[in-house]
Amino acid sequence: MWAVRRPPPRSDRHPPPPFNAPAARRLRAALGLGPDHVAHALRASYDLPYVTPALVAAWEHGSASPSHPELTALAGVLWCSPGELIGRPRTLREHRMARGLAPEDVAHTVGHELQVYLRMEETGRWRGTERQTAALTRVLGLSLADVLAVTGREERLAELLRDAVTTRWQAYVRPVSKIAPLERRVLEEVLHRLHQDYQGHMAATLSWGGGPTDASDPGRDFLTHVVDHFWTAVSAEGG
Repeated sequence: MWAVRRPPPRSDRHPPPPFNAPAARRLRAALGLGPDHVAHALRASYDLPYVTPALVAAWEHGSASPSHPELTALAGVLWCSPGELIGRPRTLREHRMARGLAPEDVAHTVGHELQVYLRMEETGRWRGTERQTAALTRVLGLSLADVLAVTGREERLAELLRDAVTTRWQAYVRPVSKIAPLERRVLEEVLHRLHQDYQGHMAATLSWGGGPTDASDPGRDFLTHVVDHFWTAVSAEGG
């Protein structure tokens, strides 16, 4: 009976990438492989002697996550790109891995020295000129939402959106546009909708007879995920 062996200490300092467990299960099944076949291939072909069927099953059930090297090897076994096994990338490193690119390739394309680019991956924050950011966007296929996340501007966007939905949204069209350069019409529609949604959540809770403390719970949840609500609304507006 195979057990989940503890893998050796990771040589990198990066947390594991967001793993798409359902995709891993689907891809394995499509190839007609069992967890034992996958584990054997990882041990024999990718020098991962500690991988057992139980560990593969743990990855697929979400109780464990493969490291960066393990995910790359797993993609090789499942005949897919690493990006197909990664959930929504959040960092520079995760976006690069999702595209299956070497750091040297990205650094060369955007016009940075390799060590400079690697330091940006280490910190998780992109620092580049407007031209370099445009090149990064193209090579990694970044959306505007991705660009804001990797350049560290998502937190500021969240602050502005929270203020917009809880006060007068009209006053935040211009500040938001400086961070997320979308059409003014789209921003106005989106901020108006978010304001209405937030106020609707609060009003509905109060109408159920809850007190002020109860009413704050759905409001806090909405504000916690306000950036996600923003991009969903932008997409609905065709922005």
